[in-house]
Amino acid sequence: MGFSLTFGISGVANFAYGGFYLLSGFLVWMLLNYLKFPFILAIVVTVGVVGLLGFLTYWVILLRVRGVVLSEVIATFALGVGMLELFRWMGFVTYEFTLPLFLKGGIEVAGVPLDYQRLFIIGIGLGLVLFLYFFTHHTRIGLAFRGIAQNERTAISLGIESDRTAALSLALGSAMAAVAAIAILPLGIISINAGYDVLLIAVAVGIVGGMESVSGILVASLILGYAQVLTGTYLAPEWMTVVYLAAIVLVLTIKPSGLFGKFKELEERV
Repeated sequence: MGFSLTFGISGVANFAYGGFYLLSGFLVWMLLNYLKFPFILAIVVTVGVVGLLGFLTYWVILLRVRGVVLSEVIATFALGVGMLELFRWMGFVTYEFTLPLFLKGGIEVAGVPLDYQRLFIIGIGLGLVLFLYFFTHHTRIGLAFRGIAQNERTAISLGIESDRTAALSLALGSAMAAVAAIAILPLGIISINAGYDVLLIAVAVGIVGGMESVSGILVASLILGYAQVLTGTYLAPEWMTVVYLAAIVLVLTIKPSGLFGKFKELEERV
């Protein structure tokens, strides 16, 4: 949702998303282990810092290349890879880098054991959907987001500042990447490769569902998630990544705007 939110509002595909995701995990880990922050405080600080970095990324980097799509892709992708490889260079590649679970233990649902962390992930995901709905329908900034997304030139003529709105969308999208990292990374180790995987997943889900459609993102997440699990179960785990790549190619060939997308001009160009 964070990746698609930024693209839907500003038109910028934030290919640094995986870098922000991994940065969030390592930042929480460092605050917990080096500065001894309480877990809740570390979460709040991390989400705020990563959101601020997203905001600064727009003003420092993207403002200079805004509107040149290839330059935007190259700039954000280079930033993301730079962050990921910086952590590799610093030696953050061992199994000691893990985040604590929100709550240990689990329950059994229809005979299937389910740990509490995954229930938290489901709850956080639904919570973010509700937050985005109320934010975009009942706040001035959220209404500005919708205005820019629907028709940027008309929104500018009514006094909405395009660059400020785009910067805020990048900040919110980056903050959502931080929330995702803090919720998901406790299920395993903080791995450099996770940053690349998350970027691929975000792009695939956005393309399949439709970049500007929240409902499309939710449906695409379920479709690709189950497709990946079924592929890993009945074929082989190494084929799981192929699911996302195949989905991207298939959707761009058949319906470039995605399942619920409305970018008709994109379909006409393709």
